[in-house]
Amino acid sequence: MLDLLQHYPSPAAMEAAGTLRLATRLIKLALRMARRLAEEITQALTEQTVLVVGTNAAATVLPRLAEQLAALRRQRAEITVVVDKLVDAHPLSPDVTSMPGVGIRTAARLLTEVAGKHFETAGHLASYAGLALATRRSGSSIRGEHPPRRGKKMLKRAFFLSTFAALRDPVSRSYYDRKISQGNATTKPSSP
Repeated sequence: MLDLLQHYPSPAAMEAAGTLRLATRLIKLALRMARRLAEEITQALTEQTVLVVGTNAAATVLPRLAEQLAALRRQRAEITVVVDKLVDAHPLSPDVTSMPGVGIRTAARLLTEVAGKHFETAGHLASYAGLALATRRSGSSIRGEHPPRRGKKMLKRAFFLSTFAALRDPVSRSYYDRKISQGNATTKPSSP
């Protein structure tokens, strides 16, 4: 669609191009949907009865914005390749990515957040991420354990998202279901 908007930035330009030209343009990037999309666009243009003020001005700006967005997508793809290589080169990468629910992006987040830090136990890492339950106390009253308000939010989010993704793994799912059936509410994932 970005390519289409770069070449036909206004409804009038799309209408003038017609279904065949739109489909020909779209077929380069959307092989299966090109004809259907071109027909839907043409149909929508024939049903349009209102002329919006500023359409010509938008037609001047729209191709530039579409090109900028396309450039950002290309840069994102290039950066993804670099990040993938960096994660693969890290010595802990095989261990981290072998866990259910942890892919390259999550592994990159986990490795960058904990790089250069030493944690004595898994509990220390959980506390650092803001996953360990905190006991709220005031004087002699103890109010029980609650989710903490502190911790590294990006790391905590990465752990939560990987937990939800891990539920697609049959072994992880059976463990989760077993803990829930035992009434263990602390294993029930909640939003970060």
